[in-house]
Amino acid sequence: MKKVITYGTFDLLHVGHINILRRAKALGDYLVVVLSTDEFNAIKNKKAYYSYEDRKTILESIRYVDEVLPEYNWEQKIDDVVNNKIDVFVMGDDWAGKFDFLKDYCEVVYLPRTEGISTTKIKTDLFDKNLAAKVLK
Repeated sequence: MKKVITYGTFDLLHVGHINILRRAKALGDYLVVVLSTDEFNAIKNKKAYYSYEDRKTILESIRYVDEVLPEYNWEQKIDDVVNNKIDVFVMGDDWAGKFDFLKDYCEVVYLPRTEGISTTKIKTDLFDKNLAAKVLK
């Protein structure tokens, strides 16, 4: 069995998330998603709308995802790859080159992002629309 791993926060699930999960799963037989915990997001100065447990539940309901594990820190990737017998590490191409150190342990693939969509864009659009609605009242 060929095992694939990817990482992320996966907050405010959108088509870009589904695309990367679908394409990552297509590279193997079993997809492990390592999901940033709320504590790790705080270290990264990120705040997810949904809690870790809610994001985990959402990911587990997606047909491409076989297993969800917690991400506690940047340094755990080698252990995750080795301990889970991973064959392919996948990330969006906005991270291109940053995880090449994993090539000693598995294949590393950077997939193109879905254009025009991101969680940051959704949050910005919602904030701008909410702000505009308040101003127009």
